[in-house]
This record gives sequence, structure tokens and C-alpha cells, in this order.
Amino acid sequence: MERLNILYATALFNLALESGAVDEFLDQAILLRDTLQDPDCQSMLVHPHISSAEKRDLFVKAFSGHIHKDLLGFLFLVTDKNREAFLLPALTALIERIKKHKNIVTAKVLLATSYNEKQAAAMRDMLSEKLGKTVELSMKVDPSLIGGPYIYVDGYYLDWTVKKRLRDLTVHMKEGCSA
Repeated sequence: MERLNILYATALFNLALESGAVDEFLDQAILLRDTLQDPDCQSMLVHPHISSAEKRDLFVKAFSGHIHKDLLGFLFLVTDKNREAFLLPALTALIERIKKHKNIVTAKVLLATSYNEKQAAAMRDMLSEKLGKTVELSMKVDPSLIGGPYIYVDGYYLDWTVKKRLRDLTVHMKEGCSA
């Protein structure tokens, strides 16, 4: 199953490169993924009593003129072959492939307190400079961290939270008392 997702994503990526529409494919693949992952859309896609022709008509009405013809063709291919279950994983793989090609990473950042756009921009700029890549931020607030950031990006993490420091101090004190 995973192999077919990769094959679809690779074919779409190659089409994007050939047509010089990599940025367009990225934006539109994100739009498609975000739209089609809605539970109602998912139900429609896998419903056994909705024909491929009806799904095609829906795709034409919803996306014609808004997405590249090759992406629309991909939607048709998937529905014609009854492979709707591969649609979201293939789009996700395509997005990841294009982002890797464009040297874009997503940094997941947890903070103990709320932040404003200026702080988010500063964090993004700092990470971009350190990593030498374009960084997209996914920031969330988790008051249980007490203070400091937790950053996960590109397979690495940095935990400067007060919660972690207190946990480390507790472990260090227990080890010191038992010696």
C-alpha cells in the first residue's frame, strides 16, 4: 500500500518539475489534502454506492479551474481505479517531497505561554538561520511546560523547558542522595 502512495507522489512530483509548476503543485496539494481529509469528504470518497462518475463530477465542480490539470487527472485516476484510500497518503507524500526539494522544514514548537506574530517571526527567522533552511512553524501553547521552549524539527529536538529542567534536577538529586 505504501509503495503505491510513493509511486503516485513520485509521478506527480515529476509532472510538477516537468511543467515548472512546483510551487503551484505544493499549494494545490495542500489545498486538496486539507479539503479531502474532512470526515464528510472521506465518507463520500469511500462510499460504495457513489460511482466514480459522480465523484468525478464532484471533483470537477469543486476543483476545476482551481487546481492544475495534472492534479485533477490524478483525482480522476484514483477514483476510476477505486483507490480512494491512497489519495490522502499520496498527497501527503507529494507535499513532503516538494518541501524537501524546496529545502523547507516544519518546526513544531511548544511554549508555556501565548505568543504574538512578532515572536513567531523571530523564532522562525532564528531557526531558518541556524538550519540554513526555510522553516514553517507549527506553534502550540502548553502551560504544563511552565516556561521555555520545546522545539522539534527535522528529526531533532531541543527541550529547554522548565518542566524538563525540574525533572532532570529531581533525577540528579535522587542519584546524588543514593550515592
